[in-house]
Amino acid sequence: MCGAKAGGPDLAGVDVASETIIQGSVTRDGEPVSGYVRLLDGGGEFTAEVPTSATGQFRFFAAPGTWTLRALVPGATVDRTVVAQQGTAAEVAIAV
Repeated sequence: MCGAKAGGPDLAGVDVASETIIQGSVTRDGEPVSGYVRLLDGGGEFTAEVPTSATGQFRFFAAPGTWTLRALVPGATVDRTVVAQQGTAAEVAIAV
């Protein structure tokens, strides 16, 4: 395992109480993976996409509800369903 912080990016400076946050990390065999994470709405429609950081982390600010995260990395595509609520960061670990 690398020395990266588990989970999503640091929330210092983010007003978590007023935001709906979906964040986490993408790993393969415990190591961060570079790629992209897409945010799909409840109907499966594309909403947003972000690159993972050097530590495999990603973050979205979204509306409350049920979302699908699609990790797109070399050699793998993995979907995860997440329920996001305002005031709580939904932490999602995606292993590919």
